[in-house]
Amino acid sequence: MLEQLTYAQIGERLNVSSEGARAIVKRNRLPRSHGNDGRTLVAIDLDELRHKPMPARPPRGQPMTDVVAALRIEQLEAELAAEQQRSAGHRADYERERERADLLVRAQEILDIQLKNLRLLLQAERPVAAPVTLREWWRRMRRTG
Repeated sequence: MLEQLTYAQIGERLNVSSEGARAIVKRNRLPRSHGNDGRTLVAIDLDELRHKPMPARPPRGQPMTDVVAALRIEQLEAELAAEQQRSAGHRADYERERERADLLVRAQEILDIQLKNLRLLLQAERPVAAPVTLREWWRRMRRTG
């Protein structure tokens, strides 16, 4: 059912402040008009309006109660312990992979040295071939003919 309400009345019905009601009206682009008393009236159907109020938070100036703070600390400590366990497992994996990589690097260096030594031995054993001088084909024909 369509009603003409002020921001304060909308706020009371939706359990929000008048500024919150103004934001809801603006967000939903509801039609507004001015009343005779100078207040803004909004044509609104509260049944069609989909509004879920946010959970109430304590104002910034008020500190948390000791019980709530203690519960939050326990929760955070439990999360920290779980993350430390998970981190320790990852650290062990990292160390194993690091050792494996170091072994592979050392093996590659040894293989490189062995390859260089084998190349040097092969060059030392190979006889030096005399350079072959190629004769042009027409000179061969000239001598035979």
